[in-house]
Amino acid sequence: MPVGLQIRVDNSTNPINNSTNVTLTATDSTASMGPRYRQNDWVKMAETREEDLQFDIAIVEGDIMISEDRLAVKSLWPEKEGVTSIPYKINDGLVDRKRTILAAFKLISDQTCIRFHEYTNEINYIEFISGTGCASYVGLQGGAQPLYFGRACNVGNLCHELMHALGLHHEHTRPDRDQYVTIQWDNVVPGKAKNFVVKKGDTQDLPYDYDSIMHYGTYYFSSNRNPTIGSKKSGVQIGQRNHLSPLDITRLNKLYQCE
Repeated sequence: MPVGLQIRVDNSTNPINNSTNVTLTATDSTASMGPRYRQNDWVKMAETREEDLQFDIAIVEGDIMISEDRLAVKSLWPEKEGVTSIPYKINDGLVDRKRTILAAFKLISDQTCIRFHEYTNEINYIEFISGTGCASYVGLQGGAQPLYFGRACNVGNLCHELMHALGLHHEHTRPDRDQYVTIQWDNVVPGKAKNFVVKKGDTQDLPYDYDSIMHYGTYYFSSNRNPTIGSKKSGVQIGQRNHLSPLDITRLNKLYQCE
């Protein structure tokens, strides 16, 4: 972890260390993980599992470890010889999940100019570490950058975290989000309202994306089985963890100046 880097935590003043048994919240899918999801059912997703955990050291917005504000979107991984290829190292406890990690890479590299390669001796790299859930910093932090990958998380969940590591924030916290969705504050788990607070930052002049892999699902952090996020546009579903949306792809390619 970079020297001097502090992690903002909920209900705790202890920083997260690189222990393999650290307990984190997870980000999860409303469509591809755990109990089958139906639009009118409430399903307790892994992104809200912190309510069941003994130690709640999840960070900001459920799965983001941050050291600065939303403008961390500017902390990009560098290009070398015309290619942005990000080094990664897999913790010993996750060797059996390498196929899942490679599948998450593929969701990104198939659609963008971003590549991933195994760590050799680079200064900056992503280190996949075991955890109860999934969590990531936003953007390049420097040094060995932990990305927590729990057993509860699938390919889409991990892709979501990699998108954070590449510099993208949750779509539902965009400055203009109230034009597109309504937050049902009365349904949010007490103490978790901060997960839905609008953040200042760069939208890259791209439209709001209901289909983004970075958007919360309808029932995330619900306290009463009722929706916490409602769309102002009829006929759309939000919060999938299955694929990069067309706008996710555009956003990454624009951010990293892909041709």
